[in-house]
Amino acid sequence: MVPSYKRIVLKLSGEALAGANGFGIDYDTVVTICKSIKKCVDLGVEVGIVVGGGNFWRGRSSGQMDRTRADHMGMLATVINSLALADALEALGVTVRVQTAITMQAIAEPYIRNRAVRHLEKGRVVIFGCGTGNPFFSTDTTAALRAAEVDADIIFKATMVGGVYDKDPNKYSDAVKYDVLSFSDVLNKKLSVMDMTAASLCRDNRMPILVFSLKDPENIYRAVCGETIGTIVKEVEA
Repeated sequence: MVPSYKRIVLKLSGEALAGANGFGIDYDTVVTICKSIKKCVDLGVEVGIVVGGGNFWRGRSSGQMDRTRADHMGMLATVINSLALADALEALGVTVRVQTAITMQAIAEPYIRNRAVRHLEKGRVVIFGCGTGNPFFSTDTTAALRAAEVDADIIFKATMVGGVYDKDPNKYSDAVKYDVLSFSDVLNKKLSVMDMTAASLCRDNRMPILVFSLKDPENIYRAVCGETIGTIVKEVEA
């Protein structure tokens, strides 16, 4: 099997790691996800991962707490998830490096762009923790930023729905799924792909996004192999 992409950034939600529990980490779920990632690595695909922290904490839902401090707490949650993914991947025989945007030298490398690229070139999975290292930016924006920095071919956004719809498919039975979208469509229609900052960054850097369901983790491997799944968002040539 010849992969369709050489280098990807995979965006995982923190909730995906919680499994049916809805909170924390379900290790069996993490291992299942990582088995699909390993199949991609075995094909020779270079994989970077950005994971959210919503299974532990969401800064924007912190009520009266100072937003900057709440976001810092969210960054720490992403590190917990990054270490869980690293542990599962290593147990499967995959070489991994965790890099964090906030220095935590006892448990992870600091994020250095050239070092991250070198790891990817050597076939190591690189997991990017702590978001961008700045408050008020989502992990979606982190995925867009890191993908641009390491010259990824595409962002894979693995969600709990099968792609991008014109409205919430969990609430409306007549929701229509898009197969292909432009970034202008996403921004103008305010579609739930990524937040506006992330979508703008992808548009400006011509970074395509493939949105698909993680309910079947094997979709990660299928997407790498070029199967038609989910919704592709890309800049449309004028």
